[in-house]
Amino acid sequence: MARRRINTTKCDIIKVATEKYLTEGYSATTMKAICDELDISTGNLTFYFPTKEHLLSLLIKMLCRFQWRKMRELTEDGTTPMLALCLELATVAACCEEDAVARDLFLSAYTHPLSLEIIRKNDCKRSMEVFSEYCEGWALTNYMEAETLVSGIEYTTFMNTESSPSLDVRVSGAIGSIMMIYGVPEQRWRRKVQKVLAMDYRRIGRETLSEFITYTATLTEEELNSLAEAD
Repeated sequence: MARRRINTTKCDIIKVATEKYLTEGYSATTMKAICDELDISTGNLTFYFPTKEHLLSLLIKMLCRFQWRKMRELTEDGTTPMLALCLELATVAACCEEDAVARDLFLSAYTHPLSLEIIRKNDCKRSMEVFSEYCEGWALTNYMEAETLVSGIEYTTFMNTESSPSLDVRVSGAIGSIMMIYGVPEQRWRRKVQKVLAMDYRRIGRETLSEFITYTATLTEEELNSLAEAD
């Protein structure tokens, strides 16, 4: 009997899982499929990730950070975080509409409690940066409560059923709803919507996911541990 690999690292697992989740689908990829690809036992995998949801949570944490950095780079040299936030929502919604595999990944992330908590904490931190001028007197709990509502809006926007309105309409409606939660004046957020819709956000979404796969393929163990430990 061939001897299985015993020196597989967490980084190896993340690289294989990312590639499979974004090409074959999260729901379709089993823990066994990842083990087979790496030629490791289930015990080797569960040593690092007890369940499939634990693996998804770390992947989503990495993807959230990667997407935000990318969106900041694309929006006026990173000087307008509100526009970056709007662009990120639009690009994810576009990916979910165009690619069933991407939609499965994102909707799964919003469905499982572990990854959903990662999303809400990540978005809460960004919202404190973006909306603080409109939320005077808000405490951390206020932002966390707001993000509970925001995550529901995002999930509905990404779902895209047969009866859903066009992508532009969904993006505009979602951004408007989120901005109202945070008290942003309508005139200001409508300008952000116009800018986002004028951008080729569908292409940006495709490129961002493709670049994320490339990024994880070159990730080192040290970099991964730093990302995993970061708040």
